[in-house]
Amino acid sequence: MSNMNLHATTLTRRRFLRHAAGAAAGGMLAGHALAAQERKRPVLPVAAVVTDYRRNTHADVIVGKILEGWRQDGGAGPDLRLVALYTDQTLKGDLSRDLARKHGFRIAKTIPEALTLGGDKLAVAGVISIGEHGNYPFTKDTNQHMYPRRRFFDEIARTFRKTGRVVPVFNDKHLAYAWRDARHMYDTARDMKIPFLAGSSVPVAWRAPALTLPRGCALSEAIAVGYGGEESYGFHALEGLQCMVERRKGGETGVAAVQAVRGDEISRALKAGRWSRALLDAAVAVTPKPPKGRPGEFAKNATFFLIEYRDGLKAAVAMSTGLANEFLFAGHIRGEARPRATWFRLEENRPFGHFEHLLRAIEHTFHTGQPAYPVERTLLTTGILDAVMHSLADKGRLIKTPELNVRYTPADWGFARGLPPG
Repeated sequence: MSNMNLHATTLTRRRFLRHAAGAAAGGMLAGHALAAQERKRPVLPVAAVVTDYRRNTHADVIVGKILEGWRQDGGAGPDLRLVALYTDQTLKGDLSRDLARKHGFRIAKTIPEALTLGGDKLAVAGVISIGEHGNYPFTKDTNQHMYPRRRFFDEIARTFRKTGRVVPVFNDKHLAYAWRDARHMYDTARDMKIPFLAGSSVPVAWRAPALTLPRGCALSEAIAVGYGGEESYGFHALEGLQCMVERRKGGETGVAAVQAVRGDEISRALKAGRWSRALLDAAVAVTPKPPKGRPGEFAKNATFFLIEYRDGLKAAVAMSTGLANEFLFAGHIRGEARPRATWFRLEENRPFGHFEHLLRAIEHTFHTGQPAYPVERTLLTTGILDAVMHSLADKGRLIKTPELNVRYTPADWGFARGLPPG
């Protein structure tokens, strides 16, 4: 019997009626179990390894959609079934134990137990690793949040080695807080031939307008706009930038240098031609309520990440400028009169539907064994972010990054169409 058949879930009449009723209430044609049967695709068993499972954590808005449907309302959902969950921390407000009683999945005491269900063979077809939220320390020098993403990955990989089998793995957000750990994870996955997907929900979120840069375009400069913490939200802005610039002529070539600047250094960088005010204005202009006029000053906590790519492209990420609390992008293609710009639109309230579209990429990866898009994108953004945090800690020093010689060809994986619900 094949592994695919072994892991297929039998669709009982009771489950069919429950899912069909939930889907009808949501205005859909059928629940995810019915849809799987119609496509003759099994509902695959998966394990989740998470730091913290409280309301609106990444565990909740990703794994919760496996348990209770895309809208987390009992309706249609992915062709995945959670069979085991490992929680590194169980904090006040934890949801996992009640959900286990409701849905019948196993609460594992260790990561190997989650992947094997306590046996000596791998019992899942995919692993979701979410090292986000919870009580973890920060590095003293660079203020980077020391989430245990490498530890999670290493235990997953060790279990694969012990059982003699690998399955796809998804790693939420950046690979690790430190470049050396991220590179270790990437190299291990490559050596073990683990299908590896990672990253932010921003690249797969709605875009207004629905912009995709032409593959092989002659991109001359680019900027992304973000808000919030330099590490926690700066990563999302970097992924929004990278999912666009990777489509330029020649594909991705890597990054030669990174610098993070604040205060007067932002205007000095502008005068030096290291970022474009015209592009920043074009990005902000796609929001529903762009600021009137052209404000000359940014918010006091504004931070710009200045990125020099190995092929000569110059790009920037403008964080917390006070002009827009959104994730935005603008880029200029040679020969075009106006920049191309878009707004990465997120669903502002629960169930945060942009995570649905991230889960769709995870679902595809688990079913096909092929990552929906290259993990190299997130390897590169992880390295840029690590350099940013070190630059900030060292008073805005320019950091050469020969290690970020990350080359890859982008995929044509789609993003959410239309507009967010509501």
